[in-house]
Amino acid sequence: MARFEWTWFEDPTVYPELTPVILGLGAYWLMVFFFAGMYRERYAASRFDELISILKVVAAGILVLIFAIYIDTLHSGTTRSEIFFYGAAVYLSVALFRVLVRTLQKTLILRGIGTHKALIVGWGDRVDKLHQDIGRYPAAGLDVVGMIRLRQPTTAQQPAIVGGGYDGNAIGGDGANLALDVSISNGIADIDEIPELIDQLQVQDVLITLGPNQNDELMEILRVCDGKSVSLKLVPDFYSVIGGMAKTEHLYGLPLIEVLPAPMPAWEESTKRLIDFTASLIILIMGMPAWILIAIGIWSTSKGPAIYKQKRVGYKGKVFTMLKFRTMVANAEAKTGPVWASENDPRYTSIGRWLRKTRLDEIPQLWNVLKGEMSLVGPRPERPYFVEKLAKEIPLYSRRYRVKPGITGWAQVTWHYDTSLDDVRQKVKYDLFYIANLSLRMDLKILFLTVRTAFLGKGQ
Repeated sequence: MARFEWTWFEDPTVYPELTPVILGLGAYWLMVFFFAGMYRERYAASRFDELISILKVVAAGILVLIFAIYIDTLHSGTTRSEIFFYGAAVYLSVALFRVLVRTLQKTLILRGIGTHKALIVGWGDRVDKLHQDIGRYPAAGLDVVGMIRLRQPTTAQQPAIVGGGYDGNAIGGDGANLALDVSISNGIADIDEIPELIDQLQVQDVLITLGPNQNDELMEILRVCDGKSVSLKLVPDFYSVIGGMAKTEHLYGLPLIEVLPAPMPAWEESTKRLIDFTASLIILIMGMPAWILIAIGIWSTSKGPAIYKQKRVGYKGKVFTMLKFRTMVANAEAKTGPVWASENDPRYTSIGRWLRKTRLDEIPQLWNVLKGEMSLVGPRPERPYFVEKLAKEIPLYSRRYRVKPGITGWAQVTWHYDTSLDDVRQKVKYDLFYIANLSLRMDLKILFLTVRTAFLGKGQ
């Protein structure tokens, strides 16, 4: 329409009948999006992830159209600006309405409308832990309608069978030493009744949370759920799978598990470094007047240097000197020793609290990024004093040092500030999740969320 009807570019030499063109292009894009899987159910999907997916699909579709246009001599006069305009129009229109739909979907889910009914099947306390984790993220849209708990019997001679009729031998191996404890909205049941429960409770997702070396139990659960119209989501031992400790690969058809795989492909790692260097250099140079004003503000409101230096543990466990704008009074830990900062820490200066809220106190770390000691995105580096303690108390804590530490990270945009050891344990899970899913796409998402947090002043 813009080209032929409104002539935004130039008077077209050929004026086609627009109806078949519009219908033809509409059918073409429906086919492209269909084969790209964009019409599959994307329940509670991230809007940012969907925007990236749409961009990839539209880019591929435009490339196909470019070849078609230049093969067809009738349209050989199409200019690059027209192609760019058309591609941008397709992307923006599709992205706009998809974001509106996802926003509406998320709003309804948060109000309890359109949630997925879930059944949790797992081992001991893992069931309660998973239930609590689901409760922390209502946007996931999971409504737990039942929990089935495998547990150890009260005595070896007389298993504590709950629900009646459950034979532990059915799952093989040590199955005879297991019992079933079911907690659902309308009573108790045994494992063979799971299919009936799925139908009765209209379950859409079965969440399986088991510990290591429980393959027999997993196979039995998968057996009884086979053929049911449910989504099976496995939440196995966190530190071995979600922590990125293993990656499945095939060698001539033989499935093997690669232990401690490389976090990123080589080309992505090089691109990540290029982005880090370029973005840091531009921000430091372009924002130099603002950084000088901030330094003057720190000097004028409290005694001490504007730039605070602190030893941190970085990539491969190497200690480096990290830079920050000082947000606390000078010698803040002189009396207490190393302690974690709290949200309303009285040691903050007047300007320091604002710097924390806007995340501007991290700007000097761009120098660390330029030197290659840090990255824009990655697990936050910790002080050697805390690393020595945490490495002894938290399994796989040192796994964080397989990648460069970052100015911001997944834990920083999804979790609050560390105030206790429990907070650190939770944050480590986010860091391990980031390492297991490390990609440029993940980094862009975190940077977007960080900028939004800074503009809204929700930093800590």
